[in-house]
Amino acid sequence: MPHVTSADGTAIGYDLISDDGPAVVLVGGGLDDGSENAPLGEHLAAAGFAVVNYRRRGRGDSGDTAPYAVEREVEDLAAVIEAAGGRAHLFGASSGGALALEAAAAGLPVDRVAVHEVPYLVVEPMVAAWRAYVAELGAALDRGGRDEALRLFMRLAGSPDEQIAAAEAAPVWPALRELAPTLRYDAACLGDGQPPADRLAAVTQPVLLSTGVTADPHSAGLPVDFFGAAADAAAASLPDARRLTVEVAGHVADPALLAPELAAFYTA
Repeated sequence: MPHVTSADGTAIGYDLISDDGPAVVLVGGGLDDGSENAPLGEHLAAAGFAVVNYRRRGRGDSGDTAPYAVEREVEDLAAVIEAAGGRAHLFGASSGGALALEAAAAGLPVDRVAVHEVPYLVVEPMVAAWRAYVAELGAALDRGGRDEALRLFMRLAGSPDEQIAAAEAAPVWPALRELAPTLRYDAACLGDGQPPADRLAAVTQPVLLSTGVTADPHSAGLPVDFFGAAADAAAASLPDARRLTVEVAGHVADPALLAPELAAFYTA
């Protein structure tokens, strides 16, 4: 698998799904090593785009040079964009969408940005829960409590206790434990949890904010239309925002439904 070297010397792994057409870089969200965006990448490649799906630092074969800062992840993305030809559209899923928007605000050579269900917090009870989560997550990871960190994340995401217990018993749990330290990185990308109005106002590129219309059973504890309200609040601070709802069966959008919408947006 190819790698690029970020500004601090960290090796960042990526897959070049297609090298023909306008470049699109896919930015993964929490507990994702790049696998989640791969099917979407295949659909975009079939639609005529050159697609790069990379693994954020600390995930898979990507390095993890300390100390962490969101600026290092922006530099990682800059190196990936350079490998993609020097300019690219971005797609960011969940907290990866927050990173994609931060990269655009930082002035990276980005053309258009699409994000799906960025989990910004817009009501005070959830903001308070976010503050508590960040503190508890840091304490858990500092003492090596990866299982505890995963449980904290799943509770914040609205998963009921029985689903958390089922996840712990599932074959995927050891892989999630490997990724657990990166939950702190996703938390940093979301800052204080609320839409960062000043940073979003600095994004001059067109931005597509998509959300689903079907509730995710794994997030039953979240407020109704949690992601829609978050997207609407973010759109209010973006100079050139468009909203899209797609029929999905969960937090991860069906690539067969989302890819045509992205293709139309990137080529508009």
